[in-house]
This record gives sequence, C-alpha cells and structure tokens, in this order.
Amino acid sequence: MVRERAGRRARGRRRVGRRPDLAPLELLLQTPQPFSLELTTARFRSFGLDRATVWEDGALYRAVGGRELRIAPAEGGVDVEPLDAETEPVVRKLLGFDFDLVAFSAWAAEDELLAPLVVRFAGFRPTLAPDPFETLVGAITAQQVSLFAATAIRGRLVERFGERVGRVWAFPARERLAAASEGELFSLGFSRRKAEYTVTLARSDVDLAALALLPDDEVKTQLTALRGLGEWTADWFLARHLGRPRAWPAGDLALRKAVRSLYGDVDVRAAGARFEPFQNLTAHYLLAQYLKP
Repeated sequence: MVRERAGRRARGRRRVGRRPDLAPLELLLQTPQPFSLELTTARFRSFGLDRATVWEDGALYRAVGGRELRIAPAEGGVDVEPLDAETEPVVRKLLGFDFDLVAFSAWAAEDELLAPLVVRFAGFRPTLAPDPFETLVGAITAQQVSLFAATAIRGRLVERFGERVGRVWAFPARERLAAASEGELFSLGFSRRKAEYTVTLARSDVDLAALALLPDDEVKTQLTALRGLGEWTADWFLARHLGRPRAWPAGDLALRKAVRSLYGDVDVRAAGARFEPFQNLTAHYLLAQYLKP
C-alpha cells in the first residue's frame, strides 16, 4: 500500500523538475510486519562499501533505470523516492517483502535453540538482489575469499564498468562485461579464473531471468553446468535472488559455523531437513549474528 506524504527538502540536493518553493512529496510504501530497515540493511554496512547499494545518512540508495532510488525509514513503512511502477518491485524484492516472518516466527518458537535468535533479530528480512546477473557475478567474486575482499573487488568492477547515478553506481550490464577482457578484470583484483568465469557467464546464452520459472533442482542443474558456478553459488542464487524458501547453502563456511555453534557437530547439509520448510530464513537468521547492526 502506498501513501503520499509531505516531506522535507533534502539538504544540499535539488529535486529536478519540482518547484523550488514547494516541499517535495515523498511516497510512503507500507511494509509487511514485522520489519526493521536497520536490521534488514545491515549486510550493506558490514563488509565495506557496496557501490551498487549504498547506505548513507540513514537511507539506502540504489540505481534503477538510470535514476537514483532512495529508501528511508518511516513510521509504518519506508519513504521511497521515486516510487513508481519501475521502482516499487525493486524495493519489494530488495527488502524481502515476500518472506512470511509471522509464520516463520511461530514455527521457530518450537525450536528452543533457534527461537532466541528469531526474537533477537525480529523484523530482519533477508535482502534479495534484484538482478540475476548481478547476483551471480557477486557470488563469483565471493568464492573462497572473505566478504570484505569480495566487496572491495566488486566495488572496483562497478566503478570501472558501471554508470554512476547520484551517489551510487548501476551494476555493469551483462553486455558491458561481455565486451570486457579477462585481463581488465584481473587488473581489478579478480583471479584469472574468476575473470574467466565472469566473462564466460556474460557471454553465455543462458536466459538468467527464465530461471525464476524453474523448480529449485532445475535451477541448480542449469547453473552448475556453467564453468565456475558450483553448488555453493547455485544455492546462494536460490536463496538471495529467487528467495526460495527451502534454499539451504550447506557448503557455506559461515553457515556451517553458525549451525554447529547451536546444534553441535552435525552434518550441516542433512541438518537442513530440521528446518523444513524455512531453510532459507533459518540460514539468514543464523548468519545475522555476524552482521553489524
């Protein structure tokens, strides 16, 4: 639900196309409850500056269709500028609106080990990357390195091949990276193999958007058939782009650590059955304890 409300003029910024003598109108997008913008966006502050999704001055910024999108906290929802048919789906996906936290909380209350985490992080919604290509390139950069290193490398990629829109950069278009050389990516900090994987993905004929129409197993089959994309990458694609409820990235080292810290020395992949049908939300809540508020 969207409501129009009078807002204050942003300091130091001129709103193009609006009369300077009138306060701009902001649109309030009501959020599903529970919801905390601070907790939901913590991952964008935890591992360094994400050039494509920037948290600054208490608001989240992203480029959408050549425009700077601003998302700020507000009573009953979030203030979004601009809010229209192009930006609203991005906001809803980015902030994890489709996750059913009410049902998850009720289910988790029966697990005495998990329940305290769900209470501690009430309102946290896993953020979903709006674009499938961006998701996969991000996953490639994060393979076998720290998230701090991956964020830094990805930031250099975005600045080199993306387009600046206000205080953020649009993530490089697939065709832009298809035209890049592996050497150019290597100069940004990619390993030679990761540079190869990224350029090969960009030049492939796989319809990444169409993967959303397939069941989980078929998505994983198609992705792992591509050079450089293994089960870990496919699992995170299911979890952080498609938002599939049963996605369970059992190969993730941080998730393994989090699961075993609560449940002991268990087989983490097999343990996913314990969290049916909320494997994805469980994984994110287990990992939330490693994020900065």
